[in-house]
Amino acid sequence: MNKRSNARAEQLRRVLAQEAARIMSEQGIDDFARAKRKAAERLGATDKAVLPKNVEIEAALAEHQRLFESQTHSSVLTALRRTALEAMRLLKRFEPRLVGPVLTGTASAHSEVNLHLFADHSESVALHLMEQGIPHRIAERRMRYEPGRLVSYPAVRFVAGDREIDAVIFPVDGIRQSPSSPVDGRPMRRADTAELESLLAAQA
Repeated sequence: MNKRSNARAEQLRRVLAQEAARIMSEQGIDDFARAKRKAAERLGATDKAVLPKNVEIEAALAEHQRLFESQTHSSVLTALRRTALEAMRLLKRFEPRLVGPVLTGTASAHSEVNLHLFADHSESVALHLMEQGIPHRIAERRMRYEPGRLVSYPAVRFVAGDREIDAVIFPVDGIRQSPSSPVDGRPMRRADTAELESLLAAQA
């Protein structure tokens, strides 16, 4: 590939990342692959080699929010983090950790709150929610630890405030090893209640 072709490919990659970021922000899509496909279809990009990496899309999403949603994004993120804190306090016996866009700061007004919980028996989480009178649904989530290794875990979904909470339930020793982030493949960042309280204090 000559320099001119390479420059065009890099420019298309940036445009695709920006379009995927716009789609994620405006349509409430949190699946990078889906947003990437939509962006490629919209721009007529057929060469997979020019598709941006997830980390490039996340960076473009943060930039989009800074440029186009600066007046609203901070208040939306604060509200989501307060909801997450409320849910984590409710589930404190399961050592909850916040993960995903609400933690990293790229959540949109459409985002749900993602938590990791730790319990000897996943049924104890559902029982706890029942005892609190909180309607919930049982689900399953597949988490990646390294290429080729996916592990399925139970999850519960419920509403806190006006937000959907998706909480994956790991064994107690699962707190020692975080699954891979869908963004960069590194161990997923997790924040406990104290760290989330600090983040909220810094936003105040």
